[in-house]
Amino acid sequence: MGKKINKTTTLSAQVAISKSETGMDYVQVLPDNPCVGLVKPFRGLGHGQMLSNGIFDFIRKIRIRHKPEKKTKYGSLSFGADGNDRYIFILPSEMRHDFPDILEKDAKVIADYLRNKLRRK
Repeated sequence: MGKKINKTTTLSAQVAISKSETGMDYVQVLPDNPCVGLVKPFRGLGHGQMLSNGIFDFIRKIRIRHKPEKKTKYGSLSFGADGNDRYIFILPSEMRHDFPDILEKDAKVIADYLRNKLRRK
């Protein structure tokens, strides 16, 4: 396995926190010496907190993607690294009237796949 590289960028900046009409906080980091490309843009979920000494701390939550093990016309089965198995079923809304029949057929294919996989072990 390759080495994991941590890159740290330190900014001298002010932090502005605004509250919107919906009650959501908006946080801006305003660097003293703005420089294009200093910090690579990112988008993601995380946890931010303003510490009692004025430091703003943000920890990004990395999203773990799960590669499907078995795909069907409307569903997929994946085994997650987090220990959870997922069966995701997606059906176009115009087919809603056939939902019960399609779900039953699709789930049967997944169940048969799992039975065969468990027998082979």
